[in-house]
Amino acid sequence: MAEPVFSTEVNAASFDASHDDVFNRIAPRYNLLCDLFSLFIHRLWKSRMTRRILALPWQCMLDVASGTGDIALRVVGKLDAKRGCTCIVSDICPAMLDIARRRATRLANAVQFQTLDAHRLTAIETASIDLYSMSLAMKICDRKLALAEAWRVLRPGGTFICLEASEIPVRFLHRAYLTYMRLCMPVVGWAATGGDTSAYDYLLKGVCGFPGAQKFADEIAAQGFVEVAYERLSLGIVAIHSARKPDADG
Repeated sequence: MAEPVFSTEVNAASFDASHDDVFNRIAPRYNLLCDLFSLFIHRLWKSRMTRRILALPWQCMLDVASGTGDIALRVVGKLDAKRGCTCIVSDICPAMLDIARRRATRLANAVQFQTLDAHRLTAIETASIDLYSMSLAMKICDRKLALAEAWRVLRPGGTFICLEASEIPVRFLHRAYLTYMRLCMPVVGWAATGGDTSAYDYLLKGVCGFPGAQKFADEIAAQGFVEVAYERLSLGIVAIHSARKPDADG
């Protein structure tokens, strides 16, 4: 099967997993990297994302580019067992998924783990998922390909929800934030990854290059989703976007 062709215009980090296995290399340090880069605030963002997902109606959830499973395991850990939900935790990086499996412990029987590429979810049947989620990984994806796959796997009426870097609406604050990231991320990233510069290069490019909340909302709508909305967190450093695939009857 042909490899996906990535567009530099819609891949904020210019990242291609087939050419760099950086996340396999840094998997044991990835959670530390998230803590240091965000000054631990990512935990609050993920808690909010978890609450949003739990408040939605669904039976089958697909968490894409799950990394070490932060969001999916939080969700599954809070689910009412009587609800009868299933959750698929997926990532292109086997080392990340191995960590997610180990973290699952008592929840392991309630979760399926699959090595999947967000751009080509070949093991997931068309129109088979009620809720598609992705957290802090769209910045390293080709957004057009990832959104197209989200659309394909979701059932009519299904929900798309995504937590990702965004843009602080107040321009001078956003510029100050990006300056901070450009100055601090190389230092923190070098220490956290043992000098693996590609790891923080991709993440920094992704943060700086990802579109603002409204532009990303427009891209989601362009795929055909309806009821597109977003919630800014931490002044707009990140945003949670949600949308719905239209019902079959329109």
